[in-house]
Amino acid sequence: VQLQAFGGGLVQPGGSLTLSCAASGSISSINAMGWYRRAPGKQRELVAEMSDDTTNYADSAKGRFTISRDIAKNTLYLQMNSLKPEDTAVYYCSAGYYAGRYYGFLYDYWGQGTKVTVSS
Repeated sequence: VQLQAFGGGLVQPGGSLTLSCAASGSISSINAMGWYRRAPGKQRELVAEMSDDTTNYADSAKGRFTISRDIAKNTLYLQMNSLKPEDTAVYYCSAGYYAGRYYGFLYDYWGQGTKVTVSS
């Protein structure tokens, strides 16, 4: 599975941005996708993830970000509203499968990342 993320850029605090991630290849091998981010000097962290029947958001994303997908286009989206400077990071999309409530989301594939900068 190949993942191509795009849509990053510079946005002012309080602004909005939508990230997209196009998946290609052996799509039938995955049933879950997600967004992670790595801020400067910090570890990679979950932003949001979804499978056919489960969606998770990081506390920092709840109420501001929305993850969605277009199955026909094999594309994952992340709508980000009310952006803050602390949202500045490289955002990565991931693909894998949801292994149930006990094991959770497991990812085998990662995109190259798209940079989001929130600054005035």
